[in-house]
Amino acid sequence: MKNHRLYKIWDQVPVNYYQQGVKRNLFQWLWHTYKIKLAKSILSQFKFNNCLDVGCASGYMLSQIAHLYPNAKYFGIDIYDKAIDYAKKTYPNIEFNVASADRLPFEDKTFDVILFYETIEHVENPKDCLKEIKRILKKDGILILTMDSGSLLFRLVWFVWENTRGKIWQGAHLHPFHHTELEQLIQSSGF
Repeated sequence: MKNHRLYKIWDQVPVNYYQQGVKRNLFQWLWHTYKIKLAKSILSQFKFNNCLDVGCASGYMLSQIAHLYPNAKYFGIDIYDKAIDYAKKTYPNIEFNVASADRLPFEDKTFDVILFYETIEHVENPKDCLKEIKRILKKDGILILTMDSGSLLFRLVWFVWENTRGKIWQGAHLHPFHHTELEQLIQSSGF
């Protein structure tokens, strides 16, 4: 969606940014590897038939989870069309679509698991996105939501990153919630 205010940032980042891993940036690769391992650990505690990744970028994380749990059906949405085009070509066994997190193209109570990984700080309307996720999550479904931009350590590292090698990412975090603000937002959205 070229009218999104972050499109200019996304358009500067290679669509296979996460797939490049350690070649791209050792520290980010270590961080994302840890986050994927954490998601796999959480998911190992549950049985699920389907999983949606909201803000899936180019599908790397979802593809890693799909390898571990091959019996489920996987879906990914992202607002950045070029990343979704890449994901469709790279991971044909996962259904990818361009969509905004505040207008999800799914019926009520569709998903067993929804991943909202490091995405809430990038969306324009976080509460609307959470309400949509709540709408399409099954009653006994699982939402795994992470956001690291709210911690002081992350903010310090991010400040250095944005002002050195990661200048293209300046302004990407629209809502760097403090963890108490995020918790209040989640609860006020019906969770």
